[in-house]
Amino acid sequence: MGIFDEIKKKLSHEFIDIIEWLDNTNDTIVHRFERYQNEIKNGAQLIVREGQTAVFISEGRLADVFTPGTYTLSTQNLPLLSTLKGWKYGFNSPFKAEVYFVNTRLFTDEKWGTKNPITLNDDRFGFVEVRAFGTYAFRINDAGKFIVDIVGTDANFTNYEINEHLKSLITTRFTDTIGEANLPIELYAKNTNELSETCQEVMQAEFNSVGISLEKFYIENVSMPEDLKKEIYEYSRLDKLDLDKLTKFKAAKAIEVAAANEGGTAGAGMGMGMGFALAQQMGGMMNPTQSQQPQQQTYQQPNNTQGTPPPMPAQVQYFYAFNGQQSGPVSFEQLKSLFANRTVNKDSLVWKQGMANWSALKDVEELKVFLGGNTPPPLPNL
Repeated sequence: MGIFDEIKKKLSHEFIDIIEWLDNTNDTIVHRFERYQNEIKNGAQLIVREGQTAVFISEGRLADVFTPGTYTLSTQNLPLLSTLKGWKYGFNSPFKAEVYFVNTRLFTDEKWGTKNPITLNDDRFGFVEVRAFGTYAFRINDAGKFIVDIVGTDANFTNYEINEHLKSLITTRFTDTIGEANLPIELYAKNTNELSETCQEVMQAEFNSVGISLEKFYIENVSMPEDLKKEIYEYSRLDKLDLDKLTKFKAAKAIEVAAANEGGTAGAGMGMGMGFALAQQMGGMMNPTQSQQPQQQTYQQPNNTQGTPPPMPAQVQYFYAFNGQQSGPVSFEQLKSLFANRTVNKDSLVWKQGMANWSALKDVEELKVFLGGNTPPPLPNL
């Protein structure tokens, strides 16, 4: 072998064309392998590492896709590219093609959240606004489709670029999902696991359509205004407590506060009177066997000759429907308090002695005052 043959052999080993990508970033999804005029030599070596996929693009068209491994490029392992180029008996070096390396590892802990509040219609609380946020994880499961539909000719496609698109998609589908769920408002925060699984299932098809797999989706929190939280808390207590006792307790607390705000001797006297009233109220609550049993009283005809007043008229008692069950009886003031704290509303059914049937609260004449906006009739023509 001559000296020039040795030089040629040495040069051929030194200038073997190696196509590979060593990722030194944490956010690159697609990297285009750069070559002068995109020329690749015959017999070049392609190295695809774990967590990567190599995609060949020829004249703007998707050609061959390579999974992890080492390849010596020839017509045997470039069948689609050979067809596009019209190679019948092998290709001559060099040939032109664009090579894109796609990062197929799992991208975790990606953040999402609703930029604006979501308006929901709850049967008890009306229109309410909620916000939500969480995390998700994804990977590229179809590198060719992802290059064609999303990346295009971008030489360095990063995580940030796709995240903006994915966040918008997630927010839209999340809004649709919880709107169609039509759950009571307090259950959204209690069922985040079930909602997360449902949302992931709904979004998966749309992610797959562009070559992305939604691996994980988590709802970390569903928040609502503080005043609504307090109302929900009170409402949940009503389901556990005796409504009659709760109404009496709130009335007693209101009387106690009013007495504490009065000053001077008159205030002290009122405070004592309020204290006695509070003691009676609390005593009735602590002794349910007496407070729940109707008191039978026998009135005797007073001796009017000595100025004795007649007995007080019996107070009207109302029954009302709550959660499909009969509740009560309660007084007019107690029913007014129940209306104020939304235990009953204008459409709740009520009944009192003398009524033939149950009627909506708004249709009972003396209860219309609860609704507000009452105006006197017009003056007669004088």
